[in-house]
Amino acid sequence: MEEKEKKDAVKELKKKLFLQRENGYKRIDADEEKAVFDFAEEYKNFIDTAKTEREAASEAVRLLEANGFVEYKKGMKLSAGDKIYRNNRGKAVLMAIIGAESIEEGVKLCAAHIDSPRLDLKQNPLYEDTELALFKTHYYGGIKKYQWTTIPLSLHGVVVKADGETVSVNIGEDESDPVFCVTDLLPHLATEQMSRNAAKVIKGEDLNLLIGSIPFRDDESSESVKLNIMNILFEKYGITEGDFISAELEAVPAFKARDIGFDRSMIGGYGHDDRCCAFPALKAALMCKNPIHTSVTVLTDKEETGSDGNTGLCSAYLKYFIADIAESFGSNGRDVLSASECLSADVNAAFDPTFPEVNERANCAYVNKGVCITKYTGSRGKSGTSDASAEFAGRIRRLMNANNVIWQTGELGKVDAGGGGTVAAYIANLNVDTIDMGVPVLSMHAPYEVISKLDLYMAYKAFAAFIAD
Repeated sequence: MEEKEKKDAVKELKKKLFLQRENGYKRIDADEEKAVFDFAEEYKNFIDTAKTEREAASEAVRLLEANGFVEYKKGMKLSAGDKIYRNNRGKAVLMAIIGAESIEEGVKLCAAHIDSPRLDLKQNPLYEDTELALFKTHYYGGIKKYQWTTIPLSLHGVVVKADGETVSVNIGEDESDPVFCVTDLLPHLATEQMSRNAAKVIKGEDLNLLIGSIPFRDDESSESVKLNIMNILFEKYGITEGDFISAELEAVPAFKARDIGFDRSMIGGYGHDDRCCAFPALKAALMCKNPIHTSVTVLTDKEETGSDGNTGLCSAYLKYFIADIAESFGSNGRDVLSASECLSADVNAAFDPTFPEVNERANCAYVNKGVCITKYTGSRGKSGTSDASAEFAGRIRRLMNANNVIWQTGELGKVDAGGGGTVAAYIANLNVDTIDMGVPVLSMHAPYEVISKLDLYMAYKAFAAFIAD
């Protein structure tokens, strides 16, 4: 009996002193497991609907208006409980719920991005070669180019015609639609190709989208297949070749999100980075009732290419939005930002046992161990990071524990293995306490990424607890 007591005492001491990192399913009951799986169904519907930043922004606005949010106009009178949003050029959305406390105490800010790696059409994309019609593309964001060959792709975006009319395009998502693809060499003839390093197996200029092969019936001249394609596009959309110059057309995977595993514990799909953080942040805002402090959530664009441009967070649009709200209460936007706190809602890499060599096991994120708090990002010598303070990291730890959020901590790979960045640095540069928090992802930036349903739900719980605090 004495020996058992000693073992129990040691076990309790380890539990008290060691960092606990067990599988989250061991820590939740049947009711919460059901909530995890129900939330995943909502999320899958969202990412199937919102495959581009424009579609994500449009769906966010639809959900906001359905839940009582109204479009904010500068100078609008505001009071506690008001729910407002601003749509920035159809590609980024800001939303706010006015809190009971003075705006001068700062806002609780969640920031996620709604763009994902993809193939963009060039401005003059359409060409014919050996009686095949193709689109030239320019890849967007960091990708392994070979992963984008021989998979079904759909085409999304807008075309602004010469007369100013805007035409929306979405081809390849409906079961009756055609799809498109980038071709690849058969292994029998790929000896030279396979001798290249992985970055050059498929080159950027090889990412050509196959779109047709039938020539225009009454044309005997060259480029008759191209003519037939343009005629189809003109009859359906009223566009000419010159209209591609003022178009934003994006090729994305045509498949839908699906459960992965016999236990259905994971979700495979396109665009988890970063919509698996954007949707929980949006949902937390939709469900937030009477927050203590004003909450602001931003779903931003252009993160995958450096956050530049007027819809990325290097722009001043977030700062202006908060300044406009502050002005409604006679306060200074700069002072409000200086008193604010932010969760940069972005993903981290999940440990993959097939490729263990790139991670340091004690300091990486794992599937099913909860939402990941990332104190710093950047690469190698923490280049390009905001590196949250110990005080703010400690406050977030206490908040997560108080709200029964299952969480873990991790960094993006070994010190010299690579790294990556988020929007955290741009918000921290506004003198805002900022830390990264998000869902661990397997196969990040691939056309088909994988996440855990439990980690997704814990992200929602984390963001909800933060903006309600």
